[in-house]
Amino acid sequence: MKAIQYTAFGNTEVLTINEVSKPSINDQNQVLVKIKAFTINPLDMKIRQGFMQQVYPIQFPFTPGLDASGIIEAVGSEVQNFSIGDEVIVSSIGGTYAEYCVVPEKNVSKKPSQISFEEAVALVIPVTTADSLLVNEGNVQKDQKVFVQGASGAVGAALIQLAKALGAYVIGTASGEGIDFIKNLGADEAIDYKTQDFTQLVKDADLVIDCAGGPSQNSLFNVVKKGGTLLSITMPPSQELAEQFGVKAQFISSDNSAKNLVYGLQLLNEGKLKPSVAKILPMNEAAEAQSLVSAGGINGKVVLTVD
Repeated sequence: MKAIQYTAFGNTEVLTINEVSKPSINDQNQVLVKIKAFTINPLDMKIRQGFMQQVYPIQFPFTPGLDASGIIEAVGSEVQNFSIGDEVIVSSIGGTYAEYCVVPEKNVSKKPSQISFEEAVALVIPVTTADSLLVNEGNVQKDQKVFVQGASGAVGAALIQLAKALGAYVIGTASGEGIDFIKNLGADEAIDYKTQDFTQLVKDADLVIDCAGGPSQNSLFNVVKKGGTLLSITMPPSQELAEQFGVKAQFISSDNSAKNLVYGLQLLNEGKLKPSVAKILPMNEAAEAQSLVSAGGINGKVVLTVD
């Protein structure tokens, strides 16, 4: 089978398309999936550059990828809920930039029949991340105020829609076309971070979520109410500032297993959640796709298709 791999850390030039052995089930709770589509995630680039070796150590040659949609081709004898021929979406740490992947059953969900493989895979990381932040860690309640820094990306889009479904008042930052993008997703307020100072416009948020990172993160403490929560998916927040402002602040590594997709897929079926696909490219343009995501300014997911 064909797979995109690299044998050293570096920039996108290390990515090559190789002919490799098709994976096989080696644990009876696994499934073999013929991949139809996968997405580019910021973590892919961090792993490729060698920044995540302490958290996600890899061995070369490495096939990247955190998600996929496709059709089950084989199942282990202990798999309970899936059969050959099922259309599914899956999560993984590595292995999905390829024509086939093997994943445990706990990382598999049925693909909603009303959406395409490309739309379905665009849900996996954003929705499981949003669920981890809003439900598992943030415990968002009706009428609470949620502020999302960097709301026009794929995770931000999922955060807005899930938070609104939970009954929260949602404010997000974006710029350019991202302003209308997040308003159309249901954001109650959209702040242009290039021309407006969010610290002057937002106060007493129950939950602040940082999807952008960088120097602006420290300014987010001015937005959280005392006793509130600041969660980041980009970098650990300052514990010194957390103590100073009287808030809980932590870095969240999301749980991308199938159980954290359940609520999002329910909302999809109710018409309260839309997949956010920004661009679709063929698998052999993975390097270009990673560069596109790294450059920023993408409103939604970049999806790659596998023929």
